[in-house]
Amino acid sequence: MITAKATKLDLLNFKSLPTRTFWITAIAFFLCFFSWFGIVPFMPDVVKDLGLTPSQKWNSIILAVSGTVFARLLIGKLCDKYGPRLCYTWLLVIGAIPVILLGFVQTPLQFMVCRFFIGFIGASFVITQYHTSIMFAPNIVGTANATSAGWGNLGGGANRLGMPLIAAAVVAFGVAESEAWRYAMVIAGVVCFLMGLVYYNFTQDTLDGNFKELKAAGKLPKTKKDEVGFLEAVKDYRVWILFFVYAACFGIELTVYGTMDDYLQNTFKLERVTAGNIVLSFALMNIFARTLGGFCGDKFGKLKGLRGRVLFLSVILAVEGIMLSIFSTATGLVFGIVFLILFSLSVQMAEGATFSVVPFVNKKAIGSISGIVGAGGNVGAFLAALLLKSKSAVAEKAAIVATEGLGQEAIKAAQSAASSAAVSSGYLIIGFFVLIMAVGTLAIKFKTAEDKVKAPEYDREIDAQLASQSA
Repeated sequence: MITAKATKLDLLNFKSLPTRTFWITAIAFFLCFFSWFGIVPFMPDVVKDLGLTPSQKWNSIILAVSGTVFARLLIGKLCDKYGPRLCYTWLLVIGAIPVILLGFVQTPLQFMVCRFFIGFIGASFVITQYHTSIMFAPNIVGTANATSAGWGNLGGGANRLGMPLIAAAVVAFGVAESEAWRYAMVIAGVVCFLMGLVYYNFTQDTLDGNFKELKAAGKLPKTKKDEVGFLEAVKDYRVWILFFVYAACFGIELTVYGTMDDYLQNTFKLERVTAGNIVLSFALMNIFARTLGGFCGDKFGKLKGLRGRVLFLSVILAVEGIMLSIFSTATGLVFGIVFLILFSLSVQMAEGATFSVVPFVNKKAIGSISGIVGAGGNVGAFLAALLLKSKSAVAEKAAIVATEGLGQEAIKAAQSAASSAAVSSGYLIIGFFVLIMAVGTLAIKFKTAEDKVKAPEYDREIDAQLASQSA
């Protein structure tokens, strides 16, 4: 017997398995993001403690998003094979190890190795999207996916407030302030490990049971069929367009998360705490912005079919590119903050809109497609960080050489100005890339019969097909 998917997002109905799954997977994703970028608020302390050079600092940012590419490509296929429950459990338990070890590093090399492996927990996004996709019906899946991912993304900004509070707490217990960042990372890792145990004990793979039991009862597709679905996903040009689309939204947001603290301090001469609070408010928009993107995708789907989802995605991507380009030229704080907010709103809506399209591309390989598209986000983050590093690290080194012998304050001021100008020009280039991808999104096509049928008729048709595959 096939249990019906949830047709609405009833957040307070904790008796509902889809609702419980939604909350647990969103909290797990939040903790993964919190730990993934947990070191960012402490980077000035890390630079001083470990003696990182500008190049090593940027390399650590690049490595932090690089490991996630491989993990996301792999985890989607693992979800299709073993189910989201086991995959999330092991990701949290094993991923906690490098988070904890980061608190014990003594050299720049050790620091960068740990950041690379910590990036693997970024694959949690794929499992989150997979688990909500198989719990919610097509009429609400875009909103459910966007909300769980958006609330999980909050962890990437909440650490700006949370990690310093953890550090302050351990200092209050007598730990030296210079060592507080190490204890904060250890605590974050332990919490991730414990969340892995919660995921194992309180979630279920599907509405009808766990993969292991369903396979034993012959109620899941055979491995050969899974492989065919994966190969079809790899060969589908729409998957690769969405790969680059996600690079242009989530990838850019990741890079902004990792660089905005320094940019605000260098450009607008803000204090470290003030800059961190602004970035936190940027991240807090995930409470509603990504959900809004998924909601709009669902609504345009009802009005214009699948083509409507694609058109909305294209438009919101274009808005994102324009907002980032304008922000990159801002020299006044108020003007800059206004366009940073508008960029934040549009980039997070674009992420939600992307995953309002993903579940409809190929119903036989939702996990694999989510993994490929999710990896695109980290490829985008890697390339964007590489661009900013190539400009900023070179500019900072040149400034240091040019001001040699002028005193520490003069060198620091020149380095700050050089970094600001370099990152500003990098943001402008990235904004143009996003605009190009907004146009490229229009190349995504669906079969004429699918595209003309609108919800609720199309939703019921897709839902029936999804249900038949889990039978």
